[in-house]
Amino acid sequence: MKKLHTEVIAQAQVAGNFLTDVADVFLFILRIIKESFSGHFEFKEFFHQCYQIGYKTLPLISIIGTIIGLVLTIQSRPALVDFGAVSLLPGMVSTSLIREMGPVITALICAGKIGSGMGAELGSMRVTEQIDAMEVSSTNPIRFLVVTRVWAATLMIPLLVLYADGLGILGSWAGANIKGDVSFSLFFAQAFASVDYLDFLPAVIKSIFFGAIIGIVGCYKGYYAGRGTESVGIAANSAVVTASLLVIVLDMIAVQITDMLV
Repeated sequence: MKKLHTEVIAQAQVAGNFLTDVADVFLFILRIIKESFSGHFEFKEFFHQCYQIGYKTLPLISIIGTIIGLVLTIQSRPALVDFGAVSLLPGMVSTSLIREMGPVITALICAGKIGSGMGAELGSMRVTEQIDAMEVSSTNPIRFLVVTRVWAATLMIPLLVLYADGLGILGSWAGANIKGDVSFSLFFAQAFASVDYLDFLPAVIKSIFFGAIIGIVGCYKGYYAGRGTESVGIAANSAVVTASLLVIVLDMIAVQITDMLV
């Protein structure tokens, strides 16, 4: 009986901690929204974060985007050859990249690079008491550190997704020419003939939410990191895991909504 009572108390504590964390995240998001429209937006820091998130991530996204299109083409071509439907390859690859693979894989890569970077950077600032110093000096750390990073991620990740989609289609053309001979203009004409406005719009919208989630999770984990030096690593790791999981969950929800509307 005593053991059962202890287990009930432990489960209640876990549930209470979960609800507390949810409330903290909700209040954190409300503070971000409030500071975003307070009239004192830090544009200089925002553009700096756009450079850090966007430009410095281009080499990695370039490699990943090209490889995705190349591998998808090489893997799909034999099956289409068996059915005599090789002409459908450009449209299939472009639709797969734009609708699903481009946004999700790019967001997961960004969750690993950008989310961990935000968690580690803000976590180290918390450990070294730089955030406390900003609060004492009447500088709003949420406005300067968090809002700029969240909005930069929200803006730049959709652009990175579109960039990865373009390179993926280019990689697909290169893959199609390994065992075939398709002109550049013909391949791209066939690729975009199968894509319409309803393919782009849901992908762009969910990419915006992916960026917001990555920014919020990375900043939250870093901003509320513990005081020990090991908490920096914990914040970075937790930001990656949590952001990646939320990206997958949000994508599942977006797919269901899109399927009902189309």
